[in-house]
Amino acid sequence: MSPRNGGDTSGNSTPGNFTPNADDPTADVSLPSPFGTDAEALVVRSPPVKLIHRAQWGARAPKNYTRLASTKGVKVHYVGETISPALTDDHDRCTALVKSIQRDHMDGNGWADIAYNALVCPHGYVYEGRGPHRLCAANGPGLNTDHYAVCGLVGDKGLVVPSDAMLNGLRDAIEWLREAGDAGSQIKGHRDGYSTSCPGDRLYAWVKKGAPRPGGKPTPPGKAPAWPGVYLKVGSTGTSVRTWQAQMHKRGWTITVDGVYGDESRRVCIAFQKEKHLNPDGIVGPDTWRATWEAPIA
Repeated sequence: MSPRNGGDTSGNSTPGNFTPNADDPTADVSLPSPFGTDAEALVVRSPPVKLIHRAQWGARAPKNYTRLASTKGVKVHYVGETISPALTDDHDRCTALVKSIQRDHMDGNGWADIAYNALVCPHGYVYEGRGPHRLCAANGPGLNTDHYAVCGLVGDKGLVVPSDAMLNGLRDAIEWLREAGDAGSQIKGHRDGYSTSCPGDRLYAWVKKGAPRPGGKPTPPGKAPAWPGVYLKVGSTGTSVRTWQAQMHKRGWTITVDGVYGDESRRVCIAFQKEKHLNPDGIVGPDTWRATWEAPIA
């Protein structure tokens, strides 16, 4: 997503001169919280090794935030304009670019803050954007509550190929948002569900492969347990319902795991069936049961 287009209205930091640690005294712990005295939103429980806090990159204070309890996962973005290849040789340029994106989003678009929850540079450093448990403004109208937004600092011209360090940093950012922000397991591109070229063909191809770390392999789908022999539908209760709900929650869907198949479970089931091109009847039969474990996570 370009800092000049898209989204909706919802200091020196070179690698050698800071300690990326949650106990770092320069960490951004003084931001005004929109949640009163609730410190949870500002706690970074297990940051990536190369996390750059807002105070370290010189972020402006946000106007406000909307809190998110959790998301289905993360959407990957790119900057979507010409990015100078000189970025790869000078880390200060990365920080300057992040600051310029925040300036464009706040002053040009009138948004509360930089649109992304995190940004990742070619050197693999993860810049804290809005951070965990905060609604982004990058995925498109009506789409920001479902996924966090992470932006790789590559464009559509100039620097267009993400480095291995960037891909590792994107994985770090995703895992950070899972640990600190209760992100679900979905990893999607910005173009999934929204008309845009973002995150570019190269990053999107990486997303479609399962967003593996360089040299690694995507996690293969698991094997489904035996179908319980009973169709799960509204009114069904018991262990089989709970097992299915738990696996759907693990896949990144927002669903209550209580062993009661009600309207919420039916809605989730229909959405999942449509995503996997199954008969959208809202009933968990053999095909839907098997896909719950064995279909790739979109």
